[in-house]
Amino acid sequence: MIKFTGKEVRDLIISFIVITLGFCILYCNGNYGFIIELFPIVAIAVGLGFILHELGHKFSAMHYGYWAEFELWPTGLVIALVSSFFGFIFAAPGAVYIYSQYMDDKTNGIISICGPLVNIVLALIFIAVGSSLGSYAYTGTGSLIAIICLFGTRINAFLALFNLLPIPPLDGSKVLKWNIPVWLVTIVFSGILVFFTGGIF
Repeated sequence: MIKFTGKEVRDLIISFIVITLGFCILYCNGNYGFIIELFPIVAIAVGLGFILHELGHKFSAMHYGYWAEFELWPTGLVIALVSSFFGFIFAAPGAVYIYSQYMDDKTNGIISICGPLVNIVLALIFIAVGSSLGSYAYTGTGSLIAIICLFGTRINAFLALFNLLPIPPLDGSKVLKWNIPVWLVTIVFSGILVFFTGGIF
């Protein structure tokens, strides 16, 4: 059974708001008055990308019988906001902490890759929805959906690639320790998504 503590829900909400704001600052290109209009659009992409990434870790860990809980990292939130003013974003608002006395590399790797895989799937869904709009993308509602899909694709591609970097404590270091081919395929695919969608800038 999936359970959430009050503190965990609070941490998820705070992290969600701060990271959304960070990406808004990144994408407004110095036009900070545009942040208010940009916020709900980016919130949908980040809301899906960030929240489901963390829940991917949590649900997979609990599938293996571990207690898992998201905890925010205050320093990471500050870094995310500050870095967004310099044309990039260091998105490390917190992590899902898994409480166990022992976990083998395979289990740890599978749990770790679930987050980036969620972002990859979401990026592909946003691409599919955006591509299916056709001429509808030039209408009022259609253009809004197209913009959401654009940001959804870019942000999720970036989140997947960033988290797959083989740098502890990022997911990529644990996936690499478990299975090199799996890590290589996922990080290359994420890199391709970022390259073709402008997922960083």
